[in-house]
Amino acid sequence: MVNMDKTQTNIKVVIEKIKEPILAFLAALLISCFIISHTQVPTESMTPTIAPGNHLIVNRLPYYYRDPLRGEVIVFNQGKNHLIKRVIAGPGDTINIVDGTVYLNGSILDETGYLDEENVTFPFSKSPVHFPYTVPEGYYFVLGDNRRNSSDSRVFGPVARTDIIAKAGYRIFPLQSMGSIN
Repeated sequence: MVNMDKTQTNIKVVIEKIKEPILAFLAALLISCFIISHTQVPTESMTPTIAPGNHLIVNRLPYYYRDPLRGEVIVFNQGKNHLIKRVIAGPGDTINIVDGTVYLNGSILDETGYLDEENVTFPFSKSPVHFPYTVPEGYYFVLGDNRRNSSDSRVFGPVARTDIIAKAGYRIFPLQSMGSIN
C-alpha cells in the first residue's frame, strides 16, 4: 500500500513538471497552424516591398472569414512551396498587360504605392495566361512587385482561393525595416 501511494505521488510530480511545457507547446502549435506563423522570404520577387532574407509574421485569420482584397500581399501554396505575391485581380476581373502597363477591367491599375518607376510588367511568352485574361470564379491573379524577376500568375496561372493561406502582416527582421507590409 505504501509503495502504491509513493508511485502515485511520483506520477503526480512528473505530470506537474511536464504539464506546463506540454500545454505551452500545444498552444504554440495551434497558434502557428491556425492563427499566425513565421516565414522567411528567399527570393527577390517582391522587392522593393519585401527583400530577400526578410522575416515576416503572416496572419492566417483574415482568410477564414473573408476573401483576399486587391493589393494585399498573400502567402499561398504553389506545389510544395509557399509563395508570397500581391493580389492584382479577383474572380471576374479582367487583366490586360499592354506596353508594360497593367490594366484592370479596362482602366490602368495604379501601382505607384508599391512599384518602382522603372518596374514595368510584361507577359511571358510561354505563359498559360493569354491577355486580356478574365480571372475565373474561385481564383486570384497575383504578381510579384519585382515584375522582371518574379514567377507569378503570368507563369503558373491564377491561384485558387483554397491555396491562399495567409496575409503578410509584419516584418520582424531586419530590425531597421520592422513594420507592416503594405
